Amino acid sequence: MNRLLPLCLLIAAQCFGQEYDLLLRGGRVVDAKSKTNALRDVAIKDGKIAAVEPSLNAASARKIIDVKGFYVTPGLVDIHAHVYAGTGERNSYAGDNSVYPDGFTFRSGVTTVADAGCAGWRSYDDFEDRVIKRSRTRILVFLNIVGHGMRGPKFENDLTDMDAELTANAALQHKDRVVGIKCAHYTGPEWTPVERAVQAGAKADIPVMIDFGTNHPETRPLSQLLMEKLRPGDIYTHAYSGLRGEVSDDGKPGSGMLEGRKRGVIFDVGHGGGSFLLRVAVPLMKVGFWPDSISTDLHIASMNGAMKDMLTVASKFLAMGMPLPDVIAASTWNPAREIKHEELGNLSVGAPADVAVLRVEQGDFGFSDHFGARLKAKQKLVCELTVREGKVVYDLNAISREDWDTLPKNYGPQGETRWDGTISSASRATATSGQSRPVKR
Repeated sequence: MNRLLPLCLLIAAQCFGQEYDLLLRGGRVVDAKSKTNALRDVAIKDGKIAAVEPSLNAASARKIIDVKGFYVTPGLVDIHAHVYAGTGERNSYAGDNSVYPDGFTFRSGVTTVADAGCAGWRSYDDFEDRVIKRSRTRILVFLNIVGHGMRGPKFENDLTDMDAELTANAALQHKDRVVGIKCAHYTGPEWTPVERAVQAGAKADIPVMIDFGTNHPETRPLSQLLMEKLRPGDIYTHAYSGLRGEVSDDGKPGSGMLEGRKRGVIFDVGHGGGSFLLRVAVPLMKVGFWPDSISTDLHIASMNGAMKDMLTVASKFLAMGMPLPDVIAASTWNPAREIKHEELGNLSVGAPADVAVLRVEQGDFGFSDHFGARLKAKQKLVCELTVREGKVVYDLNAISREDWDTLPKNYGPQGETRWDGTISSASRATATSGQSRPVKR
């Protein structure tokens, strides 16, 4: 009779619709929103987080994945990426300088990116149709104050195409996707682009992200940007670039940095291909000037360079002394709050089931900055598994799978659509639909 009990519980759960689609069992959950840092089981049903408890009944789950020894975190949220690819325009972030996101996100535990200004109000609809609606990664948008978007100096220096009203109207029209306004790359001496971006952000009630560059520090000093021009909640990206005196000669935060933080300005990493220097970051980290959010500035010039991916950037901050829970918070809950999407970046019951299963690998590693200086490290973060809206979309070591020699001799496609997002369309029609056995590692 006792041997029949688990089966009876499973049948009862399925009959009454209470079964979980997926159970991640035995991992250490690190979730900044709930301040959880403990061993927990995480259950998923219908694409949502269904339960997070010290122990959940395995018999009520269709699929169980053993994640003992791993960290289970919310799906990472990268708020500075460039993903408006496919237009064919050369030397343009609304074209060849951008990348399609899905090849870079899931393998690093990222489930959400915010494109940082590739499109303006004139080009948003094309971006949405060409990339956003065709990607499995969730794509949100910082709309460029330049109507034509990030298409190079000819467009980005044109003050006549920086219309706060039209930009704000487009943001409000697409408020499900547009999370902020981006201002970048202007080479003139005026504050006009920043001021118009802030005007648009104020009308649409969304933050502004500023890439400030190196031009005209005599008329546009960083201290004035941080202490006067930006509002609380606005974002200064490339905070460790060294481009505008972010660190002083004595290793302290540069003029306006501490004052800006006190005012509520957000400091974002935005690593990129030329915006992260160890000689800036290490001194700032030593005095406790940690980033509010960790982001990549992903594009063709950063994807294979010092930046590489989200977990490489996060690992650098781990190596510089930032505790792992804070690194996770700066990669999940903090950016979600910064862009006012608090349904993301957490593992609360009812939240979208975006989950990263991470491993901290021990060894001798090295990371570089954009000038090629090296930082030695003993740890690095590796993504084992990524779940997007309840489905496994990346599985580095096949921990969601069963050993081939435990399957029937003539086994067919494994997995089922309730939890498996990696099944090919050809296999999907014949995928198994029964109870999956726990995977033993």
